[in-house]
Amino acid sequence: MQIKFGTDGWRGVIAREFTFDNLSLVAQATMDYLKREGLAPRGLVVGYDRRFLSREFAERVAEIAAGNGIRVWLTGGFAPTPAVSWAVRELGAGGGVMITASHNPPAYNGFKVKEAFGGSARPATTKVLEEMVAANRAAGREVEALPLAEALAAGTVARFDAKAGYFRQLARYVDLDLIRRAEIPVAVDPMYGAGAGLISELLPGVFEIHGEENPNFGGRPPEPTEEHLEELALLVGSGRFRVGLALDGDADRIGAVDEAGEFFSSHRIFTVVLRHLYGRKGLRGGVVKTVSTTRMIDLLAEKYGLPLFETPIGFKHICELMLEHDILMGGEESGGLGVKGHIPERDGILMGLLLLEAMAMAGKGLRQLLEETMDEIGRFSYRRIDLPIDNGAKERLVARLTAGGIGAIAGREVARENFRDGFKFIFGDGSWLLIRPSGTEPVLRLYSEAGDPRTVEELLAAGREIAGI
Repeated sequence: MQIKFGTDGWRGVIAREFTFDNLSLVAQATMDYLKREGLAPRGLVVGYDRRFLSREFAERVAEIAAGNGIRVWLTGGFAPTPAVSWAVRELGAGGGVMITASHNPPAYNGFKVKEAFGGSARPATTKVLEEMVAANRAAGREVEALPLAEALAAGTVARFDAKAGYFRQLARYVDLDLIRRAEIPVAVDPMYGAGAGLISELLPGVFEIHGEENPNFGGRPPEPTEEHLEELALLVGSGRFRVGLALDGDADRIGAVDEAGEFFSSHRIFTVVLRHLYGRKGLRGGVVKTVSTTRMIDLLAEKYGLPLFETPIGFKHICELMLEHDILMGGEESGGLGVKGHIPERDGILMGLLLLEAMAMAGKGLRQLLEETMDEIGRFSYRRIDLPIDNGAKERLVARLTAGGIGAIAGREVARENFRDGFKFIFGDGSWLLIRPSGTEPVLRLYSEAGDPRTVEELLAAGREIAGI
């Protein structure tokens, strides 16, 4: 099979595509890349989540690094992706590997590469890795490995606590004492993932659900979206808690529930945190959003006089801009958010702490904070739907939309088009519809935002009609 890196790493179904043999090929190419780029002498950080066989896959990566003469810091247990990314930066390592499939269903696992700056591998880097995997396979390149017991005895591989340094960084970035003094009743759902126990350790008294080990993730993907957070919403809605925080499988994405027990989307989190960073923490810099992210960010950036950048979907594009410019905050619709002064990487745990800090400083709940913002910039509703579509229908739809000629949708004249990633139609009042066929799955995603829920539903219905679904 051909090894392809997606929006963040290579992923596949365990025992079908994600096998020890294929993992070894990718790991060997990664070591060859580190040696070619002169990064190998700086060592490699290797971490893993709580998925089936993640520890064994990570240990195999460590064996291959050791066999290539590369020093390895191997996490002593499961760890969240942002903690591993921070360790790469703090230790000055040449790179990192995180074994995780993030929010994918339980049958998947994955291989994320972290570059020396502490963020996900850029597109140019993953392209080279793909080419090196293919070249090694064609040349019959042997995998060089040293058994883990020998590598540990020789000191080539050392286990370490990724949590310690990461916690120090979080304490520098967020006023944990202020949050503790505020005594906000918080419920946390790590979704059986690698974020289990972390927020409750930082903030004693936090109530956690789904913190036990369960590689099947309760039979659903560990993705903090509305349909997966019913239990958390019921807990907060019962009145026992003022806020709910949820993390995905490797804790680099966040979802939330507000004081009314309603899902608080990543768009709302982005908006509240950006306002907090600018207004209460006094931080400045540009703002990056993906093409499917709320217009509230555009309006806040305009209000604050901050440069605004828009990218295709995928945090790797945000990461590149964070490396090239002075960026205060970047985020995407899927719950991946990153901030200045940390790492150019998504961090669900830090975002959760920043939400609590905003609540503690203002003495208000998430919904109140959002209402304040909307009083300043206007009110918005947003929804995304995913629809099954076969490849033939997808190709015909792309050809038709690429050809253009759509002047009006749902009785609204199209004011502008944005085909940066998918087909986005923007109307005179700022509402919009995005039609985006997945590049890897038989799925069509429709996104819409408008000033009221009814308009959103009308635009989504029109999108279905355009797609013939």
